[in-house]
Amino acid sequence: MYIRWIDDLLALAETKNFSRAAESRHITQSALSRRIRSLEEWVGADLVDRGTYPLELTLAGKLFCEQGREALQLLLAARAEIRQETRMPGKAIQIRAGHTLSMTFLPKWMKQFQSRHDQFNTRVVAENVLDAVTALSEGSCDLMFCYHHPLAPILLDPEKFEYLSLGHEGFIPVTAVLSSGRPAFGLPGKKTAPTPYLAYTSTTFLGRVVEVILKQVQVEPFLERCNEADMAMLLLNMACEGYGVAWVPESAATEALQNGKLAHAGPDEWNTKLEIRVYRAINNSNAALQELWQSLR
Repeated sequence: MYIRWIDDLLALAETKNFSRAAESRHITQSALSRRIRSLEEWVGADLVDRGTYPLELTLAGKLFCEQGREALQLLLAARAEIRQETRMPGKAIQIRAGHTLSMTFLPKWMKQFQSRHDQFNTRVVAENVLDAVTALSEGSCDLMFCYHHPLAPILLDPEKFEYLSLGHEGFIPVTAVLSSGRPAFGLPGKKTAPTPYLAYTSTTFLGRVVEVILKQVQVEPFLERCNEADMAMLLLNMACEGYGVAWVPESAATEALQNGKLAHAGPDEWNTKLEIRVYRAINNSNAALQELWQSLR
């Protein structure tokens, strides 16, 4: 049983709606439904009465919510105390960052920032955006670095969390280059010969951004989803090996584009811009974080 399943049920009890609960949990409605089903299997009873509107919890669901909330508070308090004891010494910042940003943007940004300000120690954990959001929400980190797109927003309560914009970068489709120098695949593809498409898994932020692009282009895309992954760097490497077209942050593909191993798979209408944001919890009392945030402002 995963602790986040309890949070899922609590969100459902509060909103009485799968769609709004999924939005508050930063996951898809289908993913929330699967997780509630998994929790019900673990408990051994139906927790949600799906035949009522607005949605109601069953008696078992109400009992589990009440006791689950208390258990969750105790667990989170114990974890917070333990983590406080194991924090890095001195001025230290706990950071969560999306996989790609942790490998491309973050090391350079930290070097540039610390060259102009006081030094501080960091502990960086790279993970997918949804897990990073959860970590920030639960107080498991001081800063969260992530991408943002206006049509695939990450919803965090502005009364509890604030962000700063650190820049923008392109999000582009790339493909391997043939020995002739031509791109191996192109967009939009053909109905009789769909372009092999290296896709993100359905619950990822970048996967949602690709869906936005495909809905906005003026021509109908013909793509054959042939491989899936939740990390941009993995899809980038698969594109380099000639498996198909992948959308990746431009910073991740810069070197391969420059040395001719990759090429753009389509014109600019298939691209979009990603904003790079850093978030923090407003009530975070870490003195090192407060000093850093003021410098960022």
